[in-house]
Amino acid sequence: MQRRDFLLAAAAAPALFAADERQGDMIYRKLGRTGERVSAIGLGGYHIGVPATEQESARLIRSAVDRGINFLDNCWDYMDGKCEVWMGKALRDGYRQKIFLMTKFDGRTRAATARQIDESLQRLQTDHVDLMQYHENIRLEDPDRFFNDGVVDALLEAKKAGKIRYIGFTGHKDPVVHLRMLEVAQAHNFHFDTAQMPLNILDAQFRSFAHQVVPKLVEQEIGVLGMKPMAAGNLPRRGLATGIECLHYALNLPTSVVITGCTNAKELDQAFEAARTFKPLSNAEVSALLAKTKEAALSGKYETFKTTTMQDGTARNPQWMG
Repeated sequence: MQRRDFLLAAAAAPALFAADERQGDMIYRKLGRTGERVSAIGLGGYHIGVPATEQESARLIRSAVDRGINFLDNCWDYMDGKCEVWMGKALRDGYRQKIFLMTKFDGRTRAATARQIDESLQRLQTDHVDLMQYHENIRLEDPDRFFNDGVVDALLEAKKAGKIRYIGFTGHKDPVVHLRMLEVAQAHNFHFDTAQMPLNILDAQFRSFAHQVVPKLVEQEIGVLGMKPMAAGNLPRRGLATGIECLHYALNLPTSVVITGCTNAKELDQAFEAARTFKPLSNAEVSALLAKTKEAALSGKYETFKTTTMQDGTARNPQWMG
């Protein structure tokens, strides 16, 4: 099956979503072959640092959990650690036990990786995270550094110590780098639990993670984590697609979780409305979304995380990598 045909078949086949479970306004899906069931919408970690006060952020996080989101995203470097600190405080009083907690690290050495894992645990006020991901797999050498510079050893030690449960990787630059990571992992007989990447309507027509990477993840039973469903806000901001259309498109892919940033109650309401109203899109609906965004997609100018260094935190801060 060709990759494009794969996506069209996914859009047309309700069987793809047969394992979905609905509870209230949320959908729950399997996370690869981990056995975990997670909310199909995840709460982005960077955006919870945007509200003016820690108290506002905590209300947003707790509201998301109370209403059914159980997958929370974060990263060691978000706002110099503030996002993890704020989330850790919000997860007191029993909230930590209600959620599947993911964070990421930037280390490219054994020592940097181990240190960042421990710092994240301290900030998040927990003895373990459910998923730890290798952040910004954006350079062709990043897969080699993961396996050759002690990173994987630090992760496996942390897993053995009970500090992390599952291991994944992320990246926003080019599907070629994700494909190389999968190839190198196979050569080392290593199975990732998850992989995270931009999945949005524009992505389908420019350096497409959906076409090139997602089918391989599904084949290997690696949990697919979609991010940037609105292309860093460019799709709705430029009138190319509504927020609901963006989330429905990403949910229509074989994603375990679509991670979306919410900075206020209105954006959180939109996320739940997207989950509540989601149903598998027809071929015609997918084609219509792609057709109306094709011109904007082809140059990549609205997926700046792919075509510029604006969101390459490790490039601007090489000291993070150790």
